[in-house]
Amino acid sequence: MRGQLFTCAAIFYAALTVPLSSIAQKPPAATSVVTQVATMPNAPVMGWNSWDSYGLSIDEDEFVSTTDILHLQLQQYGWTYAVIDEGWYLANPESDGKPEWQYTVDGQGRYIPDLTRFPSAADGVGFKKIADQLHSRKLQFGIHIIRGIPKEATAKNLPIADSSFHATDAADTADTCRWNPDNYGVRDNAAGQAYYDSLIRLYAGWGVDFLKVDCIAAPYKAAEIRMIHNAIEKSGRPIVLSLSPGPTPIEQAADVARNAQMWRISNDLWDHWAPWPDATWSQGLKDQFANIAQWQPYNTPGHRPDPDMLPIGYIGPRPGFKQARLSGLSNDEQQTLITLWSVSRSPLVLGGDLHHLDARLLNLLTDPEVISVDQQSTGNHPIVQTADTVVWIAKPGTGGGTFVALFNIADTPRTLHYTWSDLGITLQTKDRLRDLWALQSVKIGKKDDGITVKLPPHASAFYRVGGKGFEQRSILHYFF
Repeated sequence: MRGQLFTCAAIFYAALTVPLSSIAQKPPAATSVVTQVATMPNAPVMGWNSWDSYGLSIDEDEFVSTTDILHLQLQQYGWTYAVIDEGWYLANPESDGKPEWQYTVDGQGRYIPDLTRFPSAADGVGFKKIADQLHSRKLQFGIHIIRGIPKEATAKNLPIADSSFHATDAADTADTCRWNPDNYGVRDNAAGQAYYDSLIRLYAGWGVDFLKVDCIAAPYKAAEIRMIHNAIEKSGRPIVLSLSPGPTPIEQAADVARNAQMWRISNDLWDHWAPWPDATWSQGLKDQFANIAQWQPYNTPGHRPDPDMLPIGYIGPRPGFKQARLSGLSNDEQQTLITLWSVSRSPLVLGGDLHHLDARLLNLLTDPEVISVDQQSTGNHPIVQTADTVVWIAKPGTGGGTFVALFNIADTPRTLHYTWSDLGITLQTKDRLRDLWALQSVKIGKKDDGITVKLPPHASAFYRVGGKGFEQRSILHYFF
């Protein structure tokens, strides 16, 4: 009886708040496969990438099962991109290069999926079957490549498709990636452009919606970025171009925005607040506050500085760095990460393994009001940046009011207080204060001269002051 009463009450409550469809976990009705599922996104990309949890080694079963979870649990909140990161063309990714990696290259010198790991790629179809499956669910499909042309293609001087050129005409054998042995750089000449044209034409034919190109933003390879951009334009398919790793030189802000939709502003972000002594190259969360603020003037619709993926939840089973583990970021730090990325309108790309979603993490990823800040807000910028405290503000896309994000980046608890004047806010009659994470609203009293909040170390608070649209989220959400 108690269960029946709870069910009736919960359904009634949901009817008064949000439609049941917004929390349902059932897949939408099947739709026909489409070749092109979307135009280029103006809002920041939201999705999942395989690198943090699988490194070089993900296979077809693991990727497809992950996209099943993405579709059922997260897609309705805006998480729609699924990206296979580095190494999908390796037959022996587990070797770590010793013995030497075995590459899968077609007759025109282009990487294609290894069939032992991606059997649906047989008969020369590449990733098309996987892409079609995602498109049928209105998800987007992405892959990772290293810039340049395979050394194996150069050694065999393979022909470049639909041209009179061969690999040695395009390859710059003096230009190699300092941390990856796969490729030579591509010359800034007709042969180089012909190679990138053939490569992007192949991937566009598979249905690729997102292309992460590595070893290209730092040091900044302007010619190859331009050639890849031109090849995407020629392909006729709207492919998001994401450049990695960083830091992209800020003096190249105008050039990179002309040619790419995302570009990394730091080295790889992993699950730590302060620097790792044994991996000083790895970016900690605390340092991203300054990086994101520096790049914010160049964050525009369709062109987003990228502070990297979200290393939260379970990092495994075969991470791109270190051993399988729960994220080293505390719960407060994980909330701070998503708050900072959202209030700065940064891309939201998950790195943790979706097979290990728990209720806490799911709620962190499916707060519609926080996501709306990332996807729809305007005027995002920091107004306070000290050694201990950071404050950002933004304006809602609709409904008025002001978003305020407060961060304690110190290693000790702090009580933060800012007056309405400090925040540049003029209160209106009956304005309310909405806690975006707690999903609760309170009246602003006459004696309240601003916002006061006590925050643990590395913690954050996220509010909307005034405006309309203080939505209530169904209590049922917390049981999925």
